[in-house]
Parts: sequence; C-alpha cells; structure tokens
Amino acid sequence: MSHPRWSLDTVIHAPIRLSITAALAAVDEADFKSIREAVEITDSALSKQIALLEEAGYVQVRKTFVGKRGRTWLSLTKAGRTALDRHLNALREIAGWDTEDTRPR
Repeated sequence: MSHPRWSLDTVIHAPIRLSITAALAAVDEADFKSIREAVEITDSALSKQIALLEEAGYVQVRKTFVGKRGRTWLSLTKAGRTALDRHLNALREIAGWDTEDTRPR
C-alpha cells in the first residue's frame, strides 16, 4: 500500500487554492467579489490563483456586464470537483494513517 500523500493534488494543495475550490464547491457559481471576501485576499492575489486553477481545468471563468460594469463569475468544473474530492479524501487518509499497516505481516 502506498502512502496517501501521493494522491494529493499539487494545484489544489496550496492553502489559498484549497480555500477557493472549497468555497466554489458549496455553490453552482459565485461572483469574484464573494470569493475574494470569503477567502480574505486581494483582487490581484485571487486573480493569480484563479488563473492557475483555470489553467488546470478546475475553474471556469465567465464574464458578464451589468450596465457598463464588468462582472466575473466563477464555478468549479467537473474536473475541479473530482480533484477536490480526491484531494480531501487523501487528507482524510493521511489524518487517519496508521503506520502499523505498512509493516510486513
């Protein structure tokens, strides 16, 4: 049996990206401002992290206009939900890891 750390997703593992994906997992879609406030980071920091998650195929970005103002909507893709679930399961396994199970019998 291999250690569950090999199942961790390096894209999601960073605390800010984990926070973003967890916040998006709770909703179908959220606006940029709501996620920024939930995660408590700056616009530029959130933009950078969203770009990385979008590049990985985990987050979809949709831009709309309300009057003359642009609005950015974020949603977790199916691949993003799967990656988050897999990552959280690996963390749960690590938290419950019993080193006795790895010894030869």
